[in-house]
Amino acid sequence: MLTGELETTNLMELWHFRSSLHFVWAFLAIAFLASLVPAAYSDSRSLQLDGTKQTVFVEFPLRGEWMAPNTPGSKVPSHGTDQLGERYAFDFLQVDWSRIGRPFYNVSALRYFVFGVPLDGCYCWGKEIHAPFDGLVVEARDGLKERPIVHVATDLSYALRVTKELDLEKDGFRAVAGNYVILKKIDGLYAALVHLQCGSVAVSKGQHVKKGEVLGKVGHSGNSTAPHLHFQLMDSIDLHIAKGVPCGFEKYEVWENNGWKTIYNGIPTNKQRFRYVE
Repeated sequence: MLTGELETTNLMELWHFRSSLHFVWAFLAIAFLASLVPAAYSDSRSLQLDGTKQTVFVEFPLRGEWMAPNTPGSKVPSHGTDQLGERYAFDFLQVDWSRIGRPFYNVSALRYFVFGVPLDGCYCWGKEIHAPFDGLVVEARDGLKERPIVHVATDLSYALRVTKELDLEKDGFRAVAGNYVILKKIDGLYAALVHLQCGSVAVSKGQHVKKGEVLGKVGHSGNSTAPHLHFQLMDSIDLHIAKGVPCGFEKYEVWENNGWKTIYNGIPTNKQRFRYVE
């Protein structure tokens, strides 16, 4: 096991890399919003990834209905990079499936673009995050305040500023990642759960947790363009060498043909509406 200082340094590199890769072109707000709009969902079969590694199936870490605008079920690498453990990462978001555009907020689009949306106006903000497996908490950080308003211009400006100006020695990792939990599985795999709500982290470093135990809540901390959960599996805590691990979920349901269909050991796509099921 590496020291806490080295772990944090490596994680800083992960999220600094992610910022650099994803947000240099993120000034086009429509590109982000388009990624939140699922196409017509139809195929709910369990998808295989690119065949390079065996897929590890864990319990879905959220409850209720979700979508995954970024998922290895639709694209590998899911976030555009093989570096630093991100190859098979997910982003999870809640939307209003009855509204045009599937917005993640409960106000009008005009208000979102002009005035922004308070955090409690975003559907998934504050939803509980659960441990996807029995494991050991190897990192748990809390206390970083969230921007109180979700606004496309403000959030993308923050992302670009962090990408350009971040001083890791001065600002530290959490300026990018926000509040987060890193969980180690008994077989040596690691799960990263990132952008948690300030004050919500319910576990501490060195704590053993059981599958399903609450780790924290979905938030908007760090370099986040909307409240969501970033989730990934990786094979090392040392992100200089960490490789992403293909990940799917043991059991969930997808909405298909006006009804819910149970999927076992599947990987949600960005076209699907899905929910946790016991």
